Amino acid sequence: MNAPATALLSHAPFVDRRHRLAAAMGQGVAIIATAPERTRNRDVHHPFRFDSYFYYLTGFTEPEAVLVVVAGATPKSILFCREKDLDREIWDGYRHGPEKARATFGFDEAHPIAKLDELMPKLLADQPSLFADVGADGAWDTRLIEWLNAVRAQVRTGVSAPGEIRDVRRILDDMRLTKDAHELDAMRRAAAISTAAHARAMRATRPDLYEYQIEAELLHEFRSRGAQSPAYPSIVAGGANACVLHYVENSARLRDGDLLLIDAGCEVDGYASDITRTWPVNGRFTGPQRDVYQLVLAAQAAAIAAVKPGQHWEQPHEAALGVLVRGFIDLKLCQGTPEAVIESNDYRRFYMHRTGHWLGLDVHDAGDYKRDGRWRDLAPGMTLTVEPGCYIRPGDGVPEALWNIGVRIEDDVLVTAGGCEVLTAAAPKSVADVEALVGTTPH
Repeated sequence: MNAPATALLSHAPFVDRRHRLAAAMGQGVAIIATAPERTRNRDVHHPFRFDSYFYYLTGFTEPEAVLVVVAGATPKSILFCREKDLDREIWDGYRHGPEKARATFGFDEAHPIAKLDELMPKLLADQPSLFADVGADGAWDTRLIEWLNAVRAQVRTGVSAPGEIRDVRRILDDMRLTKDAHELDAMRRAAAISTAAHARAMRATRPDLYEYQIEAELLHEFRSRGAQSPAYPSIVAGGANACVLHYVENSARLRDGDLLLIDAGCEVDGYASDITRTWPVNGRFTGPQRDVYQLVLAAQAAAIAAVKPGQHWEQPHEAALGVLVRGFIDLKLCQGTPEAVIESNDYRRFYMHRTGHWLGLDVHDAGDYKRDGRWRDLAPGMTLTVEPGCYIRPGDGVPEALWNIGVRIEDDVLVTAGGCEVLTAAAPKSVADVEALVGTTPH
């Protein structure tokens, strides 16, 4: 039985990351486990998806695996994984086994996962620090403590246990925040596939279809172009549903005269894309819809212009918010000066989320937004979304012509040395481009 295609990826970027982790640790042992398999119901499992931290350091996609990085004068990385089992491979698919995994993924050592409890106390003996993701999983925390106690039990023989437990995610979050060439290649491929999927969804949209039929167009494009899965549950929200930020039921009929908001992206080799577009179900914006759409589009343009090295994280949000608030006042949604509307948070009735988030192995990717009370500065290699929106529910003082208009426009953006690159720029979003495309697929 042959190895999966993912095993053919170069292991060099993963080896380099393990070396960088060991250097940042100084001395000690880091333990990072992949995600557990999860039961969906009875004897059916959810599709397995590896832990992002584990994959970032290994490139290894099988379940039941643990990485150990030993830092010090002679650092080394050790994989624990399932043994070869030809009978199980007939049922469940290919397994590398320790020796093949060691050679393929560039580990210094590899052992059967069944030996983890036996070998971990030996690896932790006389180490000053244990680096782990304590608090992420209670059962895993218990296992870590058992290993530490096994080392402590040897104190009368002269063996010492790690004197401190440190959060390995603190180091890895900073590493993951800046993407390398390997990561950016995967993200560009994910962006291109998701861009094509949104265009396909636009072409397929027409009144009286159901939201799930348009979702099916997205899923078809994701898989037919090689993406492994959606990066998150797709939001396909027509009419008033677009005013529910995390609407995922995707079951309503699309009505003539309504808008359709789609927030959807695929995952390629573990890396997420995240695009939102909004368009008229019948292919033509009404006057009020166009006004709101153009406002959100202008807010996004202002935010993207603020994405550049040296700007801090909050500046794109501030740029988008300034445009939106002035527009809300013009549309009679808010009253007063822009400063007063922002100070009172009155705008939050129509714009209640922030303008973006980090993007990478997780759709809401690892990395702090503030350090020591200050917003983090943007730097080349960081990837983020830019996604202002406007969501207008019926209410007192809200012009009826604007009721149930929900618009969000979102792109994936890479910070570059000279400014930024919009990875999803090919997804149509001008009024003219959107109207020219919606509904053009023949019945």
